[in-house]
Amino acid sequence: MIELFYETEFEIKDAQIWIDWIVESMKNEGKTIEELNYIFCDDEYLLQINRQYLDHDYYTDVIGFDNSEDDQLMGDIFISVERIKDNSTQNNVSFENELARVIIHGTLHFAGYLDKEPEEKELMTSKEDYYLGTFSLLNS
Repeated sequence: MIELFYETEFEIKDAQIWIDWIVESMKNEGKTIEELNYIFCDDEYLLQINRQYLDHDYYTDVIGFDNSEDDQLMGDIFISVERIKDNSTQNNVSFENELARVIIHGTLHFAGYLDKEPEEKELMTSKEDYYLGTFSLLNS
């Protein structure tokens, strides 16, 4: 089960298409989704989470709290809509493309992918690119 929550005025259009894409992407990874919550918020909301739970004092685009067990994905993924807007401008991509990248990035972490080391980051980016290429809303 995937649920979307909004702590900001932003709301995903065609939410079921996004949910189906996430589910299919994780099926491709051999994972099932037990319960994933995506919480869309602003910079200040995510900054408070970053400070409180991770002891980091900076803005970020995504923070995940992973409770997955084996191949069943569970947890909460917090996404700053403000960071997505800024990143999309900075990276010269559409807002939807950047949003999809951050959503799949957070989900891939729950599937076991890391991005601290250069080799891990390279694999993560290639997975993101692959799944972005499968998303009908970005490729129509």
